Amino acid sequence: MGPAYRLLGEARLFDGLAAQLPDPKADHRYLWMENDSRPGTVSGEVEWLDADQALRAGPLFDRFFPGSYAKPGASAHRWAGVVAEPDGEPLAVAADAWSARGCGYLAGVVTHPDARGRGLSRAVCGFVLDTLGERHDRAALMADADNAPAITTYRRLGMTGRLFRAMRLRTARGPTG
Repeated sequence: MGPAYRLLGEARLFDGLAAQLPDPKADHRYLWMENDSRPGTVSGEVEWLDADQALRAGPLFDRFFPGSYAKPGASAHRWAGVVAEPDGEPLAVAADAWSARGCGYLAGVVTHPDARGRGLSRAVCGFVLDTLGERHDRAALMADADNAPAITTYRRLGMTGRLFRAMRLRTARGPTG
């Protein structure tokens, strides 16, 4: 494993593992959240974005969520969003990203700060989760454990969570290891 490789697993397991490894570096805490039912929150203002609309969401990530693994133009399957009229600028988006047989995966959720507090994130996430529920047995996502507003939104959509931790192992460098 190289120094850029991160292990990811349930926090309880990783806490025990860290006690047995030389020089582990706890990296981040996440909630793995999932559900096995559709939240039923489809909103008329949410739609699947075409490729141009999705790319227009890129500045939201650049400014307000640069650390997101899912970004328009990258590896996500498709994007849903609420766009401002009449200019068509995305106000809130979420991706159907990296879904696999048996589990749909929601990622890349971001709302412009000026549009927060209007329920747009909940509407976009509910729209994507409903679609994932139609196609897969369950839906999942990962949220930063300290992002209370996001976790509240996901719980209101029927998601339950388990605490996960990311960890890096420090590796010796140099010819003698």
